[in-house]
Amino acid sequence: MFADLRCSPSCTRAGVHGTVSICPPECFEYKGTLDVFCKIIRQEGVTRLWRGTNAGLALAVPTVGIYLPCYDIFRNWFEELSAQNAPSMTPYAPLLAGSLSRSLACTTCYPIELARTRMQAFKEFDSGKKAPGVWKTLVDVLSSVKTSENMKNNVQSYRALWTGLGAQLARDVPFSAICWSTLEPVRRRLLSVVGEEANAASVLGANFSAGFVAGSLAAAATCPLDVAKTRRQIEKDPIRALRMTTRQTLMEIWRDGGLRGLFTGVGPRVGRAGPSVGIVVSFYEVVKYALHRQQHATS
Repeated sequence: MFADLRCSPSCTRAGVHGTVSICPPECFEYKGTLDVFCKIIRQEGVTRLWRGTNAGLALAVPTVGIYLPCYDIFRNWFEELSAQNAPSMTPYAPLLAGSLSRSLACTTCYPIELARTRMQAFKEFDSGKKAPGVWKTLVDVLSSVKTSENMKNNVQSYRALWTGLGAQLARDVPFSAICWSTLEPVRRRLLSVVGEEANAASVLGANFSAGFVAGSLAAAATCPLDVAKTRRQIEKDPIRALRMTTRQTLMEIWRDGGLRGLFTGVGPRVGRAGPSVGIVVSFYEVVKYALHRQQHATS
């Protein structure tokens, strides 16, 4: 009866029911971003705010390595193709290139994304129990499916590593489409102000500003899809997790929390996505700028 109200050993507000520490219900209700920070620190300690960082780093390197170079390749290809056959479609090249490159990167690296989300959702109740790492989390996902009575097929088992991929694509493809459709014109406008006097600092500033604006707008617009993606990734029932769809998850969220439920966490998401897109795009473009200059200097 009290299994879901067990308290972390470090929580100072726990009561006692027999031999079990019980948290008051408000310990498990989050009322905003600051409330989440305070309760995580009080219940689990400051270091838990960085849970999943190793998975985040393991995810960032291959994802960006696939995503941004593929975006450049696809955008140039779409622009050349549209310029020859349909010039009016040229402005849509960033939208198509961003959607396609993000789909490729997301599908390839999704198991690590799944591990990161589950690691961040893990809550420590036993003082001797350590939060699982990336590989342990993925092994647990497979094990939970293989031990289910109706899930003996190995192919079905490995499908579990891509649980919620549909929701992830439903979030990331529109995010990339909105982001690059906004980023490219803003970046070109800012770089045109600098003109021929562009240097590393101006390239950095223009790309960071454009990325910050584009990332923030895209994050706010796709927040409901992010909530659905997270709900599907942390689903504990392996059978239900494989059968859930993004549409069903969105309908459940709407039924339980309405519009406010769909935009749960929009503040932290926008606060993370804006600087994140700005930093990644600006440093990527500065490295490209430096390599091009070095190539021109040697030639």
